[in-house]
Amino acid sequence: MRTAYSVETVRAAERELMARLPEGALMARAAAGLAAVCGRLLARRRGRVYGSRVVLLVGPGDNGGDALYAGARLARRGAGVTAVAMDPERMHPGGLAALRAAGGRVAESVPARADLVLDGLVGIGGRGGLRPAAAALVERIPAAALVVAVDLPSGVDADTGEVAGPAVAADVTVTFGAYKPGLLIDPGASRAGAVRLVDIGLALGAPGVEALQHTDVAGLLPAPTASSDKYRRGVVGVVAGSQEYPGAAVLAVAGALRGGAGAVRYVGPAAEAVLARYPEVLVGRGRVQAWVVGPGLGSGRGAEVERALADRDVPVLVDADGLRGLDPAVVRGRRAATLLTPHAGEAAALLGVPRESVEAGRLAAVRELAGRYRAAVLLKGSTTLVAAGDGSVVRVNPTGTPWLATAGSGDVLSGLAGSLLAAGLGGADAGSVAAYLHGLAGRLAARGGPVLAQEVAAALPDAWRGVVA
Repeated sequence: MRTAYSVETVRAAERELMARLPEGALMARAAAGLAAVCGRLLARRRGRVYGSRVVLLVGPGDNGGDALYAGARLARRGAGVTAVAMDPERMHPGGLAALRAAGGRVAESVPARADLVLDGLVGIGGRGGLRPAAAALVERIPAAALVVAVDLPSGVDADTGEVAGPAVAADVTVTFGAYKPGLLIDPGASRAGAVRLVDIGLALGAPGVEALQHTDVAGLLPAPTASSDKYRRGVVGVVAGSQEYPGAAVLAVAGALRGGAGAVRYVGPAAEAVLARYPEVLVGRGRVQAWVVGPGLGSGRGAEVERALADRDVPVLVDADGLRGLDPAVVRGRRAATLLTPHAGEAAALLGVPRESVEAGRLAAVRELAGRYRAAVLLKGSTTLVAAGDGSVVRVNPTGTPWLATAGSGDVLSGLAGSLLAAGLGGADAGSVAAYLHGLAGRLAARGGPVLAQEVAAALPDAWRGVVA
C-alpha cells in the first residue's frame, strides 16, 4: 500500500531524526537521492551527465538548500550548473558554498537553454499561490527542459493538492521520506509527473491518505468456497433506470453481475431491457444483501431511495439521481454501511457550494461529506477519492484513464461497488476496490482510445484476474 503523510507528521519525524544525526546529515541524504535521480534522467536524455546544462531555481528555505547541494553533486560529475535565486540574499549558505566549490555558478536570470531544471523554490510548507518573484522564474523555464520538482512542485499544497494560482508543472517529482497527499490528489497530482520516493530514514505514524495496490485489492476481493451458493455469495438489488434512461439500469446491472455477488435482483421500469441483455438477472423485490439505488432514476422517484435507506440493516449504495436532496439525518441513522458515490457536481449540491470549490479542494470535500453523512463517500473524478464514514482514512485510487469520462461509466462503477457490498465488504473497502478494478478495466478496454461503458463492464473479469493472478 502506498501511504501519504501530512506536512505536520513529516516535519515531526524530520525533527526527531535530526536530533539524532550530525548537523546537515538529513539534507545530505535528500540531496544525494535527488542528485542520483537527476543523474539517471540526464543519462537517459543525453547519454551522460557530463556536459549537461542544469538550472536550479532556488528558494530561501531548505528546499532551495536541497537543490543547491544536489546541483553541487551534478557539477562534480561534469554538468554545467547554474543557480537562479528567488531572493539572492536568502540562499542557503552551506548549499551555495558547496555549489560554488564544485564549479557551479549563480546567475540573475534563467538561461534560455537547459537540459534539466530543478524546482527548489517552495517546499512542503508553502501555502497559497506562488509569490510574484517565484512565478516570474517559473514562467521562464525553457520549454524543452526536463523539469524536476524537489519534494513537491512549487505552488501545490502538500496536504491537499490544491493549486491556488501559478504552479510548476513537473515531469518528475523527487519526494523525501514519504509521499505527501498533494502528490496523489488532483489538481496537484497532475502537476507532479512521475513521483520518485527517496528514503531518508523517517519513522512515521498513521498516514493521512493511502492508495491501494494489487496485493491490497487481492486481499479484499471476495472468493467463493466449495460450500458457496449464489445466496451465500450475496445478492445485490439494483434500483435504477427509467423511461428516459433505461440504459443506466442495464449498465448498473452489468457492473453488479461482474462484482463478485452470487445474484443480481433488478427493480424498476427497465426490466425488459435488462432481461434482454442479461437473462440471469432476477426481477422484482426480494431478499438482498445490499442495494444500489439512483442510476438513471430520473425525477420523482425519491420514494425508491427512501425505501432502500429505511432498511437500516442492509448496506446501500446511493448514486446519481438518488443523491438529490439526500437527508443527512436519514443516512446517519442507519446501522449498515452506506456508500455515496457523487461526482463533483453532485458533491457540490450536497455541500451547498460551487462545483469549482469541490474540484479545487477534493480532499476537503470528500472528508466533509463523509463527516456530514457519517457514510463512506466515493468522490468520482480525475482523482477518485474514497473516505470512510468515521474519518479514519481517505484512499486515493491510483488506476484509471481519462477515457473513462464517458456516459454510463459511473453506472457500471455503482453496480460493481454494490455487488462488493453484498459480498460482505464495508463501505470504504467496497468503494476503494470497485474504483481500482473499474480503473483497470477502463485501461484494458480503452487501450489508449475511446471506450464505451459497456466495454468497461466487459473488461472487469480480466481486471479481476489480473489482480489476483
